[in-house]
Amino acid sequence: MKDGRIPSHAMGGKWTAVSLVAFLLLSMLSVLPPQATHLEEKVNAYNTSAVNIVFSNGPAEDESVTGLKTITFSLTGTGTIDSILVEIAEVGASYSTLTNLTGTPWLFNFDSTLYTNGTYTLRATGWDTDVNDFSIATSDEFTIDNQIPVITTFAVLSPDVGSGSTSTDRAWYNVSQAGTIEFRYGISDDDFDRATLQNVPGPGTPATDGPTSHSYGWDWSSGSFSEGTWNPRLTVFDKSGLSSSETIFIGIDRTGPTMSSVSVGDGSVWQSTSTVTISGILDTANDGSGSGVDYVELQVDGGAWTQLTTNAHSLELSEGNHSISLRATDRVGNTGNTISETVRIDTSMPELAGWTVDALTTDLIGTANISYSTYDLLSGIDESAVSLQYGFDSNGVGLTPDLSGQWLELPGSGLERGLAMANWATKSRQYLMLRATIADEAGNSETTDPQSFQVMPGLDLSWNTTSTDVDRLVVRPGETFGNVTITGELISNQIYAGAVVVSLEAAPADRSAATQWTVMSVQTLPAGSMGDGVELIEWSYTVPNTGQYDLRVRIDPTNVIDENSEINNDHYMVVTGADVSSPGLVPSFAPSLLALICVGFLVSMLQQRD
Repeated sequence: MKDGRIPSHAMGGKWTAVSLVAFLLLSMLSVLPPQATHLEEKVNAYNTSAVNIVFSNGPAEDESVTGLKTITFSLTGTGTIDSILVEIAEVGASYSTLTNLTGTPWLFNFDSTLYTNGTYTLRATGWDTDVNDFSIATSDEFTIDNQIPVITTFAVLSPDVGSGSTSTDRAWYNVSQAGTIEFRYGISDDDFDRATLQNVPGPGTPATDGPTSHSYGWDWSSGSFSEGTWNPRLTVFDKSGLSSSETIFIGIDRTGPTMSSVSVGDGSVWQSTSTVTISGILDTANDGSGSGVDYVELQVDGGAWTQLTTNAHSLELSEGNHSISLRATDRVGNTGNTISETVRIDTSMPELAGWTVDALTTDLIGTANISYSTYDLLSGIDESAVSLQYGFDSNGVGLTPDLSGQWLELPGSGLERGLAMANWATKSRQYLMLRATIADEAGNSETTDPQSFQVMPGLDLSWNTTSTDVDRLVVRPGETFGNVTITGELISNQIYAGAVVVSLEAAPADRSAATQWTVMSVQTLPAGSMGDGVELIEWSYTVPNTGQYDLRVRIDPTNVIDENSEINNDHYMVVTGADVSSPGLVPSFAPSLLALICVGFLVSMLQQRD
């Protein structure tokens, strides 16, 4: 610099640096691709470096590269290589950078899957720091066969239902054993070779499609298709040995679904409502491993079939018996078995007849039989649901027995039961109240109004009406001719040890309502008189005047004795006081002298005539 000139070695270094930068830029921009050297030569004829870069691990001429490949370099000659720039280019195209190696070992992993299939070369450019220049080597041409065949479509034609894309959306066929299933496929690959189809309905397997010619599908018919499911698998191969597969899902179904029993209403044999819901319709239809149930059909009393797609369905039915039929159809049109159910409708309440109760008396010993009469013309009486209740009441009126305070269930079951008391005599004059809750087999239920039965005394005193009467019906009035004798036979239905009062009473027959009976005689039968159950009693009565008189004999007129019935305690008779001055009346029943003469005359005439 002292003389104003740049030293030659400085100028040389400067230009060398500029040349290196320019060359690297041009290489990266692929403006001036370097001249390739033959792999065997590994010599850069136009550089100044004495170092040769050799591709020691391929790629070789026409080598087919797939996936990852490790590329290694070896150096020969003299010099110092500081870095190696590795580039790739498809034949006829510009280079692009793969990697820049900056130290040993001189190698890298080449991922061919990043590039499309084709013919390529690699170029390695090493920087020799000894001469500040490049050493360039180019590989032989090789082929990237890295593209796996792409299946663009794989399908079966004309399924009855489903697409076959998944196992839950199978392509289902209702095809015969000798039927045909058509498979079609499409592929994207530059060196496609052949295709195979496996896992098809057998027996047998379709032939390989290719490599000489390609049909891109099969019309497969084995002649013996069975029912079931299959997962046909398509595998395609290219000439590079790469392959890909895809699966489709199909099924063959020729059998209809089976139906089992459905639930009708509440499940009872008889339904108590005209609106009946049938449930479990779809749940009880089973297509097994087939295509699945599409719908169920319903028929009522032999009418038209109605499609159902819900699990429950309501019907409006009249009273009586009805027949319903059900059958299921699957998704490919197979119809299964028909089941029938009988639906019985009874909406009417049972007919209530009434009670039958043993005579309730104080001398009843043990059990009183009680039964209720009812009937139902449709479903019948459900005797297991019958409730017969009782209680004791003071007057037999009301909805709840006041002496018991509540309703009690009669012992036993059904419509015929019994009620046993330790001593029925303690219930004298009380009322046994009864009510019934009746249900039929359909569940219709009704509770009756309470009904009362009085517990009566067992003792009953009465007159023997055939042996109780007056000796004469018509007499003259007065003390001399008006006396009549009344004979009464008192009977008892059981032994009675007490005293009994009886009376004779009289009253004019033409009396008014205000006229009272006159007690003519009172007799007291001493205690023990009725020990044998019969007692004969006589009265004498004088008819005081002409006209008719009513006579009455009474048992226990003051009602001291508690009897079963007081109605038969009175017995009525009539006696007439005759007026002798009245026409048509005679003083006696003796025949007159004139009558005797006439009779004699008549007899004489008859004898003469004979």
